[in-house]
Amino acid sequence: MDKVVSTSAEAVDGIVDGSSLSVGGFGLCGIPTVLIKEIHDRGVTDLEAVSNNCGVDDWGLGILLKDKRIRRMISSYVGENKEFERQFLSGELEVELTPQGTLAERLRAGGSGIPAFYTATGVGTQVAEGGLPWRYAPDGSVAKASPAKDTREFAMGGGQTRTYVLEEAIVTDFGLVRAWKGDRHGNLVFHESARNFNPLAAMAGRVTIAEVEQLVEPGEIDADQVHLPGIFVQRVLPLTPEQAADKRIERRTVRSKES
Repeated sequence: MDKVVSTSAEAVDGIVDGSSLSVGGFGLCGIPTVLIKEIHDRGVTDLEAVSNNCGVDDWGLGILLKDKRIRRMISSYVGENKEFERQFLSGELEVELTPQGTLAERLRAGGSGIPAFYTATGVGTQVAEGGLPWRYAPDGSVAKASPAKDTREFAMGGGQTRTYVLEEAIVTDFGLVRAWKGDRHGNLVFHESARNFNPLAAMAGRVTIAEVEQLVEPGEIDADQVHLPGIFVQRVLPLTPEQAADKRIERRTVRSKES
């Protein structure tokens, strides 16, 4: 039951070229920076990453992207990463843009054993009808586009129907998350907004690795306070105080000091 590993190298053991990763975080909030750095330092490449976004140019998943270690991204928002934009538009990176709520539910479904689900999000757009660019050719033409998805009418009561689109669940080889607190059994607590996509990314991974800012003993976390039960976590990496404190702000906004 003790899932604690002593080093980041031990934590990411088994992540090899071509692996798929579901990665927690939103912007730079709650991202597993230590695990990402270890993957980068090991030279792993040809990765498929599933994450809300791809960090920034020099932090988070951005360091893997910068060195062209990521082959394909499934994500919702990529606006803060210039290198991401450049690689996508030049045909160096395949990108499956997914509505944010749909991405969250695809991850949750994958971790819950649900193969697919219907949603109204994207009906009447290229999300459902196909044709969204996934990969561009060097000349700017579309080399690969999204396929059309199954749609179906469901009764809404009162004689009304509504169209829904079928979305498939996401399951990845590994899940990478960062938690505020965790115990040796893998039960995790996330701090406020750092919870974001972390529980969902953890659920979707066949093997999930959690870096935790505070490691406690089993029983020290009240059961009602657990955000993610340890059944979804296979490895726990305790961070040093310095690693836990190393956090960045994606976009700092300040105002002039009032006189």
